[in-house]
Amino acid sequence: MEVKGFEFKEPNIRDSYERRAVLFRNNIIETLRNLNLTEDDLDIPLQRLSRAKGKAFVEFYFEKEYMYFSYNRRLKFVENLYVVSKVVELAVKKLLSEEIELKDFINLFSEDQDIEQKRKESRDIIGVEHDCLDLDLINKNYKKLAKEHHPDMGGDMESFKKINNAHKMLKRELE
Repeated sequence: MEVKGFEFKEPNIRDSYERRAVLFRNNIIETLRNLNLTEDDLDIPLQRLSRAKGKAFVEFYFEKEYMYFSYNRRLKFVENLYVVSKVVELAVKKLLSEEIELKDFINLFSEDQDIEQKRKESRDIIGVEHDCLDLDLINKNYKKLAKEHHPDMGGDMESFKKINNAHKMLKRELE
């Protein structure tokens, strides 16, 4: 599977969900220790039932930037946490081996603190459900709205910009 430009093996978790969730959380903590962050610098909440559906995320401050990465496309919370763990692990490895620059690492995870609210608003603008993860549906609705509101077609420039920004935000989340 590929997430944020990183390729890794699909999760295949069939048992010990809570234990594995703790292991993935600890892996994130250990990985970010390589950047001189401590457990107190991070927020990686665990869900009560790791085999149930749920979004996994990590948030932290690094180089005075708010960093956030979430994943919600798998069927189980523990699988989503695995994806978060792998993306963080691979990104930190590339940073430490100087395969990517510090600014690229920061761009990969830097977000506004109210990112979840902005994503919700973006889904409203695009006209999809708040929990929609279907990029094809989002793209379809975006194209329709962009045509309707395009300034060359008599639409309003401000509405067109809002639609474009909403699409960019959701595309960044889901790619």
